[in-house]
Amino acid sequence: MSEQAESTHLVTVRSCKYDGRVHRVWEASVERVEGSLIVLEGSFAEEVRHPLLGQILRGTRSTEYYWTDRWYSVFRFREPTGELRNYYCNVNAPARFDSRVLTFIDLDIDLLVAPDFSVRILDEDEFEMNAVRYAYPQEFRARAGRAVEDLLALVAGRAFPFDVSV
Repeated sequence: MSEQAESTHLVTVRSCKYDGRVHRVWEASVERVEGSLIVLEGSFAEEVRHPLLGQILRGTRSTEYYWTDRWYSVFRFREPTGELRNYYCNVNAPARFDSRVLTFIDLDIDLLVAPDFSVRILDEDEFEMNAVRYAYPQEFRARAGRAVEDLLALVAGRAFPFDVSV
């Protein structure tokens, strides 16, 4: 794929567990590819009830930021009206992208960022449990910890993709 995506096209996103098992699959449109950054745009076709996020209305938009060299991804959710709903950040191994399928290994830790930029770190216990279950290499454990630190610094500094101008 070229450095800059020329046209929007649908891709399949595959969130996998460390053992390769597919955890979730959805489709999104490629908005741009710039160096290691891949930006996708998706929309909820149906209403979803999520234990932490509550009711997600049909038509909620998701701008998804993935990197092929960073250990996290960021989802910016907007209500059907366009209003910022929240950010949801996954700690994951760097994405792999072949222009048709984007795949990443979800390492369980998530950050929920409210519109006021307050942050809740989620699922650290699930990370510890799966680190034992799947025998995460020490490098994965260390990179996951650094990813949380990096995300917290980006949120605190309102740096991309948490800058309100985007």
